[in-house]
Amino acid sequence: MSQSTILDRLAAIDTNTVSDALDFLRLPGATFGLRPLWDCPKIVGRASTVQLGPKTDAAPTVHLISPVIAEIDSNDRVLVIAGGVDGISCWGDILANAAQMKGIRGSVIDGMSRDIDGSASIDYPVYGRGVTMISARNRVIQLSSGQAIQVAGVTVHENDYVIADNCGTVFVPAAHIEEVLDLAERIARRQDGMVQAVRSGRSVEEVMHDKEFEAIKVGAAQ
Repeated sequence: MSQSTILDRLAAIDTNTVSDALDFLRLPGATFGLRPLWDCPKIVGRASTVQLGPKTDAAPTVHLISPVIAEIDSNDRVLVIAGGVDGISCWGDILANAAQMKGIRGSVIDGMSRDIDGSASIDYPVYGRGVTMISARNRVIQLSSGQAIQVAGVTVHENDYVIADNCGTVFVPAAHIEEVLDLAERIARRQDGMVQAVRSGRSVEEVMHDKEFEAIKVGAAQ
């Protein structure tokens, strides 16, 4: 299956449904606390991972994340950034403008952003833990990129899949993307039917009984 087809299928569902599919398959991926930092659109793409950490010396260094942005040469990437420090930014409007110019789809930060109005003004999606005005300069540096990182308790590898919307952020291991999509699409169809059943007057106790969800899991008739 082509990458564009995978991303189109992922974009057609939401984080709730992907989280449910991961639950059924007993796979990690759903996070808590990484929300849109402005009223930004859903993003789907493949992870470009960045690990940050505290700066421990006074030597000048290249600004964090900027080398990763400079190297990206495709339009399917989402920056996934770990190692943020509470109260200190690791994203801002200059980085947002640079990322947008490279066709990057958005940023997911296990940390905080400053200049959020600047990201919003160019429609660049940013998801994270919160907003601050305190600069990362001389406080936080980039330690690595393209490596496995821990994001809100989930291990994320380079090229894993990312979906983020108003309910939060979910990561899907690349090796399981087709399995997750197949199940998520079944879940979405079944849940749409359950909504219609409730609206038509069927008992919500019956519609939401565990056996209905188990039927999704085993691929019962929709």
